[in-house]
Amino acid sequence: MSERITFTSGGVRCVGQFFDGSGGDDAFAGPDGRRPCIVLGHGFGGTVDSGLVPFAERFAQAGLHALAFDYRHFGESDGEPRQLLDAQRQHADFAAAVTYARERDGVDPERIVVWGSSYAGGHVVEVAAADPRMAGAIAQAPAMDGAIAVVNIVGYAGPGALLRLTAAGIKDVLASARRAEPVRVPVVGPPGAVAAMTSADAEPGYRAITGPTWRNEVCARIFLRAGLYRPGLKADRLPCPILIQIADKDTVAPTKAAEAAAWLATGRAEVRTYPIGHFEIYDGAPFERAVGDQLHFLRRHLTGAAAKRAPEEAVAS
Repeated sequence: MSERITFTSGGVRCVGQFFDGSGGDDAFAGPDGRRPCIVLGHGFGGTVDSGLVPFAERFAQAGLHALAFDYRHFGESDGEPRQLLDAQRQHADFAAAVTYARERDGVDPERIVVWGSSYAGGHVVEVAAADPRMAGAIAQAPAMDGAIAVVNIVGYAGPGALLRLTAAGIKDVLASARRAEPVRVPVVGPPGAVAAMTSADAEPGYRAITGPTWRNEVCARIFLRAGLYRPGLKADRLPCPILIQIADKDTVAPTKAAEAAAWLATGRAEVRTYPIGHFEIYDGAPFERAVGDQLHFLRRHLTGAAAKRAPEEAVAS
């Protein structure tokens, strides 16, 4: 069971689901009874009902609180225009969700972990690097470098695909200047289509996990900035341990960018690899292995001495 919650980010109402872990393993409970909270954000165009709930439920069953939320402009959250993807706004939404979690009864504010999949796997690096209180980060099949991702698109779809996305982005910016309806393109499509992701496994893989609030479109202006978004380059600034989970057969988020981020975070990064494609991690045996590795990481970093610190010691550290 989960509780529908709301919080404000940038003056916009964001909606999420809070999963109470009080009925789970007491190993995560501190001396005051408070537990850690995992804050989950989705990837490119994703919504809570598109693959996040099973992870949040598993965390709650294990004794961790979990909060999964929709970014502004997506899903159940407010924000106009709809389907506007802006990485900086999504960072702010992540930070606002963390603030909400820290202020909630029963949550240990010093044991917050940010969890991101795909595009948000890069977000968690930026969000954690900006927050010295962060206890940990989990980056699942992460998109760590937009420049490398653009080269990847050219590699499997050809330069014409990139030119068409850029043209759509320019049209969208011009439409915004006229206050006209945004120009949107699909998030996923078949090979040869004009869409953000068109590798052979992208459309069937994404559609297999989508829920009722997900829409297969995004404002095209994001493609004018996508190559400049390189969150993995900030991995050396992380104040906390990070688990980086790499899908070896990933056609969407280039593995070499994730490996480079792990190298930058040496001493704080733990890497797990899986012989799967980008979207396989959300279901079946790959899901079980991935979430099992996540729980192992969380038990090592959020129980024991970390859980037993008195509140005043945690704040001072």
